[in-house]
Amino acid sequence: MASLFWNPTITSGRDEVYVAAMPLRAAKGPAQLAMSAAYSLNLWDLQHFMVILKSSSPPPQSQVLVFDFQPQDPEDIFVAFAVLSGRSVPGAVLARKLKTLPRSKCWFVGYSKADAADIASAFNKNWDTSLRVGLHDCRDYTNGLVQQLTGEKNVLKRLRSTGN
Repeated sequence: MASLFWNPTITSGRDEVYVAAMPLRAAKGPAQLAMSAAYSLNLWDLQHFMVILKSSSPPPQSQVLVFDFQPQDPEDIFVAFAVLSGRSVPGAVLARKLKTLPRSKCWFVGYSKADAADIASAFNKNWDTSLRVGLHDCRDYTNGLVQQLTGEKNVLKRLRSTGN
């Protein structure tokens, strides 16, 4: 079961829900350069996805929180080989604060049905942290958490089909 490294709090209300993409993390050197290039070329299948919550509360309580699921050690070359061979690796659910929303590859998907932090916390407590690319990875995590927050199923399929 997943555990958060940090326990966020957002006041209840209509918290905004976003999905963002970033380059996959890899070992320094050629692997990291390849992941950055894939991201720059907008190769959808070679991007890391995460959920971002923007609090509806007024400043200074206003927060931007990011939640994602990735390998425990995404820069370990042995983890990369395991992932590429289709094996399961230990994963981690991460939660952290951001100062602002990302300026690119960040899409507004809707509003939370209830307190976003409570929903995310409950979802994360039940998330299986055994990561297997293509079967149980950041895409599944993002789709699942967005569904819990907004009710929308398969948000990444919609975003991909609209050319984002």
